[in-house]
Amino acid sequence: MATEGDAVAENTRGFNEGRYESTGRLDGYEDLKDEARAIKEDAIARLPELIDEVTEAVEANGGTVYLADDAADANRYVREVVADERDADRLVKSKSMTSEEIEVNEALADAGVDVVETDLGEWVLQLADEAPSHIVAPAIHKSREGIAELFAERFDPDDPPETAEELTVFARERLGELIEDADVGMTGANFIAADSGTVLLVTSEGNARKTVTATDTHVAVAGVEKLVPTVEDFSPFVELIGRSGTGQDVTSYISTLTPPVDSPVPDFEDDEARIAAGSDGSIGDGDASADPDRDFHLVLIDNGRMAMRDDEELKETLYCIRCSACSNACGNFQSVGGHAFGGETYSGGIATGWEAGIEGLDTAAEFNDLCTGCSRCVPACPVGIDIPWINTVVRDRINRGEVDSRQTDWLFEELVPDEEPAGLDLGTRVVGNYETVAKLGSLTAPIANRLADAGPLRALAERVTGIDRRRDLPEFASETLVDWFERRGGAAIPADEAAREVVLYPDTATNYVDVDRGKAAVRALEALGVHVRVPDLPGSGRPPLSQGMISTARAAAEDAYAGLARHVDAGRDVVVIEPSDLAMFRSEYEKLLPESSFERLADVSYDVMEYCFGLLENGGDPAALRAPAAGTGPVTAGKRVAHHPHCQARTIGVGEHATAVMERLGYDVRVSETECCGMAGSFGYKTDYYELSMDVGEPLREQFGDTDRTVVASGTSCGEQLDALLGSPPMHPVELIAPRA
Repeated sequence: MATEGDAVAENTRGFNEGRYESTGRLDGYEDLKDEARAIKEDAIARLPELIDEVTEAVEANGGTVYLADDAADANRYVREVVADERDADRLVKSKSMTSEEIEVNEALADAGVDVVETDLGEWVLQLADEAPSHIVAPAIHKSREGIAELFAERFDPDDPPETAEELTVFARERLGELIEDADVGMTGANFIAADSGTVLLVTSEGNARKTVTATDTHVAVAGVEKLVPTVEDFSPFVELIGRSGTGQDVTSYISTLTPPVDSPVPDFEDDEARIAAGSDGSIGDGDASADPDRDFHLVLIDNGRMAMRDDEELKETLYCIRCSACSNACGNFQSVGGHAFGGETYSGGIATGWEAGIEGLDTAAEFNDLCTGCSRCVPACPVGIDIPWINTVVRDRINRGEVDSRQTDWLFEELVPDEEPAGLDLGTRVVGNYETVAKLGSLTAPIANRLADAGPLRALAERVTGIDRRRDLPEFASETLVDWFERRGGAAIPADEAAREVVLYPDTATNYVDVDRGKAAVRALEALGVHVRVPDLPGSGRPPLSQGMISTARAAAEDAYAGLARHVDAGRDVVVIEPSDLAMFRSEYEKLLPESSFERLADVSYDVMEYCFGLLENGGDPAALRAPAAGTGPVTAGKRVAHHPHCQARTIGVGEHATAVMERLGYDVRVSETECCGMAGSFGYKTDYYELSMDVGEPLREQFGDTDRTVVASGTSCGEQLDALLGSPPMHPVELIAPRA
């Protein structure tokens, strides 16, 4: 998949870093997010009531409200106002994603109206005849040099602008002339207070104010989800929207207006008066009928939103405040930009919900796979939308909507039975049933490993399942972790002598592939006085969930919980090595299990390094673990370590524990600056996304490629990606600190 250039990566990463810095300075950041979320939940729940309320308020103030069923309906009304009633030659508009959604520019152009975008980025794209690549920064993919070439081509100026300042001045002068000759101004709305009709506009350039004041007719287009009860409800969003989107403490221009506004209309043609006759509230030229009022039309748009409101899985999409934080935090978006990672209008992680609800599953299916479920967008979202879950739900619906029965269904139903409909894409089905594949691979190792490396078989697998032949496949262990633990005689620390008792969860990757990290986890826990059990338990359901196979994932979650419940009942903690499985227990199981079952398991589940940290904090002896060696043994770089935390470990708040434990033992730890390595489980294996996966991981290569430090990573997929990027497999942190066997 082609990337969109360095400009997208540079700008989105800059926005993301700015978000960390700005929100870090904000007291009560999480509380503010909770407040914003609560306001949106309440507003969407009371949406019909708020629509009636804002209609009454705006009409009492002299304006007009029109509730449009869909894009065609909205455009019909706007054409009637602008082209028919006002007979306008030109309309100027400020940035509005909703207007992009309904394609109002094209509708007005067909009616003979010249539409001019006044936002600099939008104007650049209008000149280039391109769609936005980013919700907040539409021309983020454009370089300064590219914009200079565009201006030179379109306007052929005597002294072509080149620097950023020159380009901005040139655009401001051109746009100023166009605004002066405009007949109608159009804006969107970040939020609308239902009780008064007050509109909140947040911009970086102040152009929204110009579009409102320069003409006597203001048309605002907004989705119905932009309504909130009162002006006071604007407060948390003003604090959050700039910080979340661009890393600014406060966006440059914050405008609240209750239209029709009562400011006078300027007369750009009269150098002396400067104000249109009668627009200051006085009677001009002896005409007692001169009307100082401005004309205001609020076009509230449904276009699928009310149906989304009734859809329990898509409803959260309507909480979105269009800040783009999910795009900025996404490794894949940073590489490909919004033209690839987006639909007809919206881009980034939240785009799947918007496009599925507004355009339909076919549009969402075009880019849905670009969400890998890494979950880094979740803490970035200022209203706490579970964006990966929305993407998973849509993926599940796409799977079920594209059923195409195959003659081989009977075979795969026998080998990899699951809860999904027959005809599911073969690659999806195989990846979703990775636990079955791993069991078979372990039972037949090392023959299976040799066959997996055979060129002809890899080529066949690539054609049939879409697994890229350039990826090294996992080598299955002939002895599982569960079998090893039983063969060694079980726990080395008797239960009656132990400080704690835990179940070490044998996740699929640890049990069948990376058994050594499981053995290291047992040794580390026992060194700290823990009685360890390693029972034979089913997989967590992570692979099928990643493929949108929700029914199969739910069945796996129920089986895993059934196996763990008796240990939870006995008061044992559950320690997990693979971060993505811990994320299932602490997060995704909320959607898959009854609330009481989810909470019971989540409350006693821990990352292995988090658990070691807790033991050390509560009196555990650090000397029992392995401190830095002087360049001997498996720790070839001595005390110097390069650590890449797993993305989901960061999201659920356990990413820092490994660093803390290693530093406590005396290791000099350098943490990666990259949030997601790009592998994301099965994503990096797929032929369609292999090159994108490697591109996302490139910053890791740049940071750790020449390091003499020992590289450690807790996630299976992170380890595979680092191996591919650096040419050598990293260690799991628990392998670093565990006593030698």
